[in-house]
Amino acid sequence: MSCQTRKIHGSRNMYFVRLLATLDIILPAYNPLPGWESVVINRYLSLKNRFPGITFQLIIVNDGSNRIDEPGATKILKDSIPELIWISYSKNRGKGNALRQGVASSTAELIVYTDIDWPYTEKSMTGLINILSGDMDAVIGVRDQEYYDHLPKTRSRISKLLRTFNGKLLRLKVNDTQAGLKGFKKSVRDIFLSTSIDRYLFDLEFIYFLSGKPDIKIIGFPIKLRPGITFSKMNRKILFQEARNFIKIWIKS
Repeated sequence: MSCQTRKIHGSRNMYFVRLLATLDIILPAYNPLPGWESVVINRYLSLKNRFPGITFQLIIVNDGSNRIDEPGATKILKDSIPELIWISYSKNRGKGNALRQGVASSTAELIVYTDIDWPYTEKSMTGLINILSGDMDAVIGVRDQEYYDHLPKTRSRISKLLRTFNGKLLRLKVNDTQAGLKGFKKSVRDIFLSTSIDRYLFDLEFIYFLSGKPDIKIIGFPIKLRPGITFSKMNRKILFQEARNFIKIWIKS
């Protein structure tokens, strides 16, 4: 893949980006905290400015939120981000479904998704995009111990146990499936759209499908949280539902 090297003004960082590439950032939204619009605008524009060789587009999917003032939010966002695509529906259906809606609307060569509170450092985002601009088909954010220290204890234990199961039972190419930052090329877009899980384990299902195709290049990439990011406890009902989903995937394997 043809690449160029650009030095960002005022920065020591070098970013290797393909000429005339297009990239869609997709954010699912469900009842985000007040002030989320400013976070999205500032983080998106800062990231966009790091890659002058890439044409960016932002896709936000409102997953049945009842605390979003849609007319107000879209006006605020579009005033700063005219390339925004806003997708909305009234019933909450889960992050997996929301992202499939966003990916279905994407036409870009590169697709990156993360959470509406933009929880990862800019270095994590730029590093992932940099690698994705090379010969990898998918780049998966991978968490370290510092990340797990920010999770509620039960959620941390479940996440670590799931990583063990992913590696030993499912033999995934990347065993950490649940970090909220991932990127992939348009060439594997249809694989993402073939997933069916709507909530917690949709990422696992996607990586399971990718791992079953030997010609697809997939790699893990270490990511870091921004200061001040906190996580909620996992709903027990969702936990039991996702346990059933894991068993279904395991049986398939």
